[in-house]
Amino acid sequence: MKSFPVGELKSHFSEVLEYVKNGEKVGILFGKNKKTIAMIVPVNQNTGAKRKIGMLDGKVKISFEKDFSITEEEFLSI
Repeated sequence: MKSFPVGELKSHFSEVLEYVKNGEKVGILFGKNKKTIAMIVPVNQNTGAKRKIGMLDGKVKISFEKDFSITEEEFLSI
C-alpha cells in the first residue's frame, strides 16, 4: 500500500488516483508522526453481486414473495 502525507497528496493527486484506478489502496498520512488516518480505496465494480447485510451476512436468509412490490428507495427509507 502506498501512503502520502497530506501536502504530498495534494500535489500528486492525479498519481494517487492512478494507483486507486489500478486497484491499489492509498493511505493518507497526517501529523508530525505521519500516522495513517484515512485510506482511499477503489470502488467495488462487481455488477450482479448480492448486497451484504453487514454483521448478519451469512447468518440470515432474506427472501421476498413474487408479488412483493416496493422500490429500493422505499425499502431504504423504512
